[in-house]
Amino acid sequence: MEGLGISWQGLLGQIINFVLLFALLYFIAYKPIRRMLDERSHRIKLSMDQAEQIKQQMAETEERVREQLEAARREGQTVMAQAGQMGERVKEEARLEARREAESIMARGRVEIDRERDEAIEDLRRQFVELAILAAEKVINETLDKERHRRLIDEVLEEGPKGKG
Repeated sequence: MEGLGISWQGLLGQIINFVLLFALLYFIAYKPIRRMLDERSHRIKLSMDQAEQIKQQMAETEERVREQLEAARREGQTVMAQAGQMGERVKEEARLEARREAESIMARGRVEIDRERDEAIEDLRRQFVELAILAAEKVINETLDKERHRRLIDEVLEEGPKGKG
């Protein structure tokens, strides 16, 4: 090697220096850098694990929210259906109440009409009786010939109830 310009002592010194430098760098720089890189790798792994957990929690939360929204929608539809049924019931009850009220009014009206009719019939009977009595009085007080009798009845019928009073 001496032909190449390399001495054994210099080469050995450089190898020893290289090994010492390598050992020194290994203990002073490589281990701390490696430890720092391992810690960083560990923190990154933890961060990734946390991100994955958060992602899973978000997915679970989204699913729960979706389920709650669906349940709320179903409940809203149920409430709307119940409200519709209740509205129909109220409408039907109001219709029945109106029908009962109308029937009651009609029944009272019929009773009132019957009463007024009975009163009118009774009034007509009294008037007829009065007319008959008046006609009989006039017939008795005058001589009875057929022509005079007819005229007298016609007069009484024309005068009506006012002839007496």
